[in-house]
Amino acid sequence: MRAIPGGTSASKTFSIILELIRLAGMDTKPTLTSIVSESFPHLKRGAMRDFLMIMKGLNLYLDKQWNRTDCVYKFPTGSQIEFFSVDQADKVRGARRERLFINEANNISFEAFEQLEVRTRDFIFLDWNPSSEFWYYTEVKGKRNDLEELTLTYKDNEALDAEIIKSIEQRKGRKDWWTVYGLGQLGELEGKIYKDWQIIDEVPHEARLERRGIDFGYSNDPTAIVDIYKFNDGFILDEVCYQKGLSNKQIADIINGLPITLNIADSAEPKSIDELKLYGINILPAIKGQGSVNQGIKYVQAQRISVTKRSINLIKEYRNYLWKVDKDGKITTNPEDIFNHCLDSVRYGFSSYQPPAKKPQLQSIKITNYK
Repeated sequence: MRAIPGGTSASKTFSIILELIRLAGMDTKPTLTSIVSESFPHLKRGAMRDFLMIMKGLNLYLDKQWNRTDCVYKFPTGSQIEFFSVDQADKVRGARRERLFINEANNISFEAFEQLEVRTRDFIFLDWNPSSEFWYYTEVKGKRNDLEELTLTYKDNEALDAEIIKSIEQRKGRKDWWTVYGLGQLGELEGKIYKDWQIIDEVPHEARLERRGIDFGYSNDPTAIVDIYKFNDGFILDEVCYQKGLSNKQIADIINGLPITLNIADSAEPKSIDELKLYGINILPAIKGQGSVNQGIKYVQAQRISVTKRSINLIKEYRNYLWKVDKDGKITTNPEDIFNHCLDSVRYGFSSYQPPAKKPQLQSIKITNYK
């Protein structure tokens, strides 16, 4: 077993997939490799996308060898690499394989790992960001004699953009964050802002679409769009866009292709809001003001929230959105400005539900005339 914990932008997944491709292309006997993650949307937008990009970049990809229905690629050697998620019970408990890669292993259960592990003949790769202790540290590490562990960090990624390196290193002063995402070492992300959200398969037919939140981005940050549904006594969040480089026209085209609802966007971009109105979008600026960020966070956290499993960027932000820590290591009441694009759009959408802040009332003053 080969365990690869590591920090952000360390190219863990990319490097593991590259090695699995190399092995499949050199096999003298056909093998089966399974690449597995917590949900199929997560897999499709992560490991599967990396696999196809690598294959095409190396000029190894042949379209006729890619079974899109079963998500299986067959190499000229006869070896195959397949993709499935742990929520596919028949796959987890299915046929045996030679090689296994569990992507972001900290997001799957120990039971699922065991079901996959006992059906794997040769070796297993695991990767994850070590943001907290999970079954690897309690049930695997120190209990197996076939375990190799290699920690990777952003410094191991030679292709990393200089701006990303700068952004990472600006957070060296945040001990907990730096331990996990900078150094790739086991830590504990304290001060998590949102808690107790539930991940569900899909939006039920009975749910009613009531709002759509929009957080604008372009070069450095993505435009994030999240639909907000009312269902029974709670809300369901469904990520519909998370993409850099979108013009307002492209944003309008995306929204016009979605069900009609009231759109609430970042009021810091009135020009973008006005332009979207010209494209026929029903849109209003989010209500802001002093203390509105914390008030919005408090209001969202007070709701019963579910998130569709296809909302992978929203789920990632939910797991990593933290309160700032001061120089003495104490948690403050100010949120970090990271892992918050989808979450900001959610907050904007909910801002129209919040009651307006009460204005302070002037107290009457009794005036006594003195003679």
